[in-house]
Amino acid sequence: MGELEDQCERTLLEYVRKASTSPFLLKTYMLVEDPATDDIISWSSDGSAFIVRQPAEFARDLLPTLFKHSNFSSFVRQLNTYGFRKIATRQWEFSNDMFRKGDKDLLCDIRRKKVWTNKQQLNNKNNKKEIDEDQRSSSTSSSSSSEFNSLVDENKRLKMENGVLSSDLSLMNKKCKELIDIVAMLAENSDEEEENEGQKRKTPMLFGVRLEVEEEMERKRKRTEFNEIASIFLSQLCK
Repeated sequence: MGELEDQCERTLLEYVRKASTSPFLLKTYMLVEDPATDDIISWSSDGSAFIVRQPAEFARDLLPTLFKHSNFSSFVRQLNTYGFRKIATRQWEFSNDMFRKGDKDLLCDIRRKKVWTNKQQLNNKNNKKEIDEDQRSSSTSSSSSSEFNSLVDENKRLKMENGVLSSDLSLMNKKCKELIDIVAMLAENSDEEEENEGQKRKTPMLFGVRLEVEEEMERKRKRTEFNEIASIFLSQLCK
């Protein structure tokens, strides 16, 4: 009775173990085992590995029938998670110690690698690194932008000051020219005065007082006018 119970328990455990075989492994085994697809995928000569002989046709024609997609790279990644190794460089040949021709029962011993934790940690590190780099880049970019804006503002201010100075210089040059003209006119008038002084002696006198003729009065008026104009320009230059 005890032996029968033990046998039943072993049978049940064996059934559960076989029932837990990954659907991915079962489907892959079916594709490799099917003689109708040997020109695309088949066992190696010793049956210890399988070869995808035509990857393009395999992805286009066979993958969609069982895996609902046509991505060969995704299929290879799945093999890697179950411990398959690519053992040839010139062809797509994969091997797993528990994936052999005629030993379908061994499929239940193949377990998926638990690499998601390490992968998640790696992704978290990468994300943190990217965030830090983005923050540094943003800070550097903000600083550079601020410096650039300051330089632009400073350049505008210098241009405005240069314009004001140029305007003042032009005005000063104009005033200097006018002053030079006035000085030249005054010098010319001074010469005329000297000449007129010589003529004064010939001016008629009445009861000992020299009579001023009309021309001499006009010269005095012009002299006074020139003196006033010169004073105005000189006061403006001194401002």
